[in-house]
Amino acid sequence: MDKAISAADANRNFSKLLREVREGHSYVITSHGRPVARTIPAHDHVESEGHGRAALLERLRSEPVVNIGPWSRHESYEDAL
Repeated sequence: MDKAISAADANRNFSKLLREVREGHSYVITSHGRPVARTIPAHDHVESEGHGRAALLERLRSEPVVNIGPWSRHESYEDAL
């Protein structure tokens, strides 16, 4: 479970925060009471990144293929003019 810490407290105690993260703790860093970042051990990031990528690819594979017919690059920019 992530512990919440304010950005100001994280800044003042950054060395201590890093030591605790190295030991396996994770934090949600808040600014004005709203979550803005997560600090997690590096090995957790690699695992969560792989899980997210797998979930995205599975979702894309489940989407139907839409045939829009032939198109050119020029046609895709017509609305931008």
